[in-house]
Amino acid sequence: MASTLTKVLVHIVFSTKHREPLIGPGVEADLHAYIGGICRNMDSPLLAINGTADHVHMMVSMSKNVALSDLLLNVKRDSSKWMHERTHDFAWQSGYFAFSIGESNAAALRQYIADQKEHHASVSFVDEVRSLLRKYGVAWDEEHVWS
Repeated sequence: MASTLTKVLVHIVFSTKHREPLIGPGVEADLHAYIGGICRNMDSPLLAINGTADHVHMMVSMSKNVALSDLLLNVKRDSSKWMHERTHDFAWQSGYFAFSIGESNAAALRQYIADQKEHHASVSFVDEVRSLLRKYGVAWDEEHVWS
């Protein structure tokens, strides 16, 4: 095909290993910018990012040439190395959560991501993810999902 046009928006969520509060306010903005650079280099623009000390939410416009698993492999590997240079111990959880969204829900997701710190004043990460999994109709196994 001479031209292939796509717009695939994805809501991605992942936590630090064991949900340790390792993303401090002094490094958070730089970490988010670094992750944005990784996404940009993979032709998958980061449209929104925010989180708390133990996890991040991202809205990404996926490249037509990059698999989601490849994007997350690079984001988590490279940002973990970057963070490790700034803190003694840092690691992301082994997996991630990802949900496709339509353009009609993009503004609401941007706001949801922007409001993460306020949201988590009353909702735990685990409860939030369970809610997202139910919302998007994803089956999960409690024994294995939180590693």
